Amino acid sequence: MRMTNFVTKLGAAAGAALLATGVAAQTAIEDLEIVGAPTDGEMGWQPAATELARDLHWLDGMLLVIITVITLFVTGLLAFVILRYNARANPNAATFTHNSPLEVAWTIVPVVILVVIGAFSLPVLFKQQEIPEADITIKVTGYQWYWSYEYLDEGVFFESYMIGYGEGNLNDGISAQLAEAGYSDDEFRLATDTSVIVPVGATVVMQVTGADVIHSWTIPAFGVKQDAVPGRLAQLWFAAEQEGIYFGQCSELCGKDHAYMPITVKVVSQEVYDAWLAGAQEEFPA
Repeated sequence: MRMTNFVTKLGAAAGAALLATGVAAQTAIEDLEIVGAPTDGEMGWQPAATELARDLHWLDGMLLVIITVITLFVTGLLAFVILRYNARANPNAATFTHNSPLEVAWTIVPVVILVVIGAFSLPVLFKQQEIPEADITIKVTGYQWYWSYEYLDEGVFFESYMIGYGEGNLNDGISAQLAEAGYSDDEFRLATDTSVIVPVGATVVMQVTGADVIHSWTIPAFGVKQDAVPGRLAQLWFAAEQEGIYFGQCSELCGKDHAYMPITVKVVSQEVYDAWLAGAQEEFPA
């Protein structure tokens, strides 16, 4: 009898500890800072949260410099030609038709510029497309108009809908739903009822496909985007370096509710992820 009571108490204590851990993990997830989100009236990139995103931002900056120099040069050249060779300043037109050194120059210089751009852009492309060994593999499927996620090695599966989907414009009911999930009205049409949870620093491989039409899964702050094509299984990868909440949206026109299938990824510590996973395996069994 004493042994039975001891085992019962031990089980109850373990259950209470597990529940407390789950509650603490849920609290930690809800208290995350929003890092990657669009901002009204702003231009530029969202903060880079992965090495891939930093590479893309740097490449974009380099290309902007090159394009700016070319644009200024061509604009200046046009202005010079207009002022120097108009009919009033140059009444007697030249009769030559060729200038071999100039023609060689305007052929070689663009080739050199393109080679330089390719030398820096191809490594970035290869880094995106060469899928590393995954710590976590998640299969994401696009539907009209929501996403499903399956943690292939953990036995977790859930569907993710925009908070307030199908209820029209923002109202008190949707505001209450957002608040209950830890969001403000500013996150309407960005936040989802269930989120992808991943640990910071882990290599996450997403297997992307579509169930009906072409969708596109993207998180701008991670520097990743991949079309979800029915009948095909594509891949992308990322390793988030900062805890927080990151938003994305379907980026391929997929029908009348295309604008209402956002993506939410929450990056947490390894301890919080482990606690969440234990609860998710019971709540969302595959």
